[in-house]
Formats: sequence, C-alpha cells, structure tokens
Amino acid sequence: MEESVQWWDMWWKRFSFARVARSAARLCGNPWSFLAAVLLVAIWALVGPLAGFSETWQLVINTATTIVTFLAVFLIQASQNHEMQAVELKVDELLKAVQPADNGLINLDELDERQLEVLHARFFRQARAVKRKGGAGSDDSGLTLPPQE
Repeated sequence: MEESVQWWDMWWKRFSFARVARSAARLCGNPWSFLAAVLLVAIWALVGPLAGFSETWQLVINTATTIVTFLAVFLIQASQNHEMQAVELKVDELLKAVQPADNGLINLDELDERQLEVLHARFFRQARAVKRKGGAGSDDSGLTLPPQE
C-alpha cells in the first residue's frame, strides 16, 4: 500500500494541476500563441467561402472558442490564486521583518468584509491625520480589529 502512495505522490507533484495551469498560462500569454490564434481565425475565415459559409463552418469556430474560453477561465483563476498566495506570503514576511509594523496585519485575508472595511476606515483616518500634520506618521496606529461575526 505504501509503495502505491509514494508513486501517487510523485506523480501528483510532477503533474499537478497547479503546475500544469502555470505552464499553460505562460504558454497562452506568449505573443506567439496570440499570433497562432489570429492565424487560425484567418484560416477559418478564408475557408468560409469554400465551405459555403455553412452552419458546420460556423459551428467549428463557435465550439472551439467556447471550449478554449471555458478552459482558460480555470487556468486564469488557478494562476491568479497562486500569484495572490505568493504575494500574501511575501507581504506577511515583510510585516514580520519590519519592527514598527503591526503584526496584527498579518493574515488580513482571513478577515471578513466588515472587519476589512473598519480597518480601511482607520487607515484612511490615519493617513488624513498624517497629511494634516505634514509628518511621516505617528507611532500609535490604533489598529485593534473588531471581533469576527
């Protein structure tokens, strides 16, 4: 049993969805991929008169673009999730490393919308106070988070 688990783990690490999604996103974001798509559409358009602009001819492009769009949504979302998680981890590390920073700001992504709105309002008031004073900021951030609902 353990040998099959190890095989699966090795396969999953090598061919995981996240890895495939990142590779596909890089490939699709390439200018050559755009050029290939434009050429395919041009070829399809040129074949139109030969196919008599039939329903089948139209169905080919409609089906192809629908499938590509459907799959691209998942690739884009997976890439954005990965990139956002990496950015959040980097910001969390920076917050830990900077001594005057409020460590309560680490993992803000875990807060609900109301808590984020309250925190945003406090930062807005603090920034306005700093502008009025003409200084770089104050030591008292006043950042106590409201309780979660």
